[in-house]
Amino acid sequence: MNAPSVHHQEPMMTSSVEHKSIATIAVVDDDQALRESLVWLLESVGLTAQAFHDGEQFLASQHDELGALLLDVRMPGMSGLQVQQQLVDQGTTLPVIMMTGHGDVPMAVAALKNGAFDFIEKPFNHQQLIDSVQQALGSAHQQQRAKQQLALLRTRYQSLRPKEQRIVIHVAEGMTSREIAEHMQISGKTVEVYRLRAMKAMHAANLAELVRQAVALELVSPLSATYFDSKA
Repeated sequence: MNAPSVHHQEPMMTSSVEHKSIATIAVVDDDQALRESLVWLLESVGLTAQAFHDGEQFLASQHDELGALLLDVRMPGMSGLQVQQQLVDQGTTLPVIMMTGHGDVPMAVAALKNGAFDFIEKPFNHQQLIDSVQQALGSAHQQQRAKQQLALLRTRYQSLRPKEQRIVIHVAEGMTSREIAEHMQISGKTVEVYRLRAMKAMHAANLAELVRQAVALELVSPLSATYFDSKA
């Protein structure tokens, strides 16, 4: 979509480039001048940018390591909304910032409802664009950390013995040690031993944390979980 480019003026924008491992920004727009201007703007504040002339070219690329996506709403071929929908269908969590021209705000709102991170209108305010990109990178960084933490938590749970795993589930369901002992046909003392082992292996400081871990791993639903005082 043809739109006013970002002029190459001396940048006065600020940017805290703290997410370097995922700081490559994809810029998808059919306007070559605008693409080049956006790449220049992002690189002027220490970010790495990669340009694509349409949605098809972007989707055909490897984009697992990207930090965020600047995506034009209206382009020949696939629209920005169609590109975003394909990313959603693929389960991609890449933060998407939609770029809109005059009159495209309803399309941008539709994109937000479908999970887009933000939208900005052309012509751009440079600092607003940089701020939005930084916020998107922060969101991507948090998502990456959350995925890593969940993977670590799953590994810890899988290292437990079968009976210890069952006790984690029963504790999260709110069963008492006596109820667990009767249900599993073991002694109450054994229940306590298994529970303490499980908490140690899961790095759970207390029962409340153990329950939160069980919910995060989807061992129990949040509605069925019983939460304990954090001092328990």
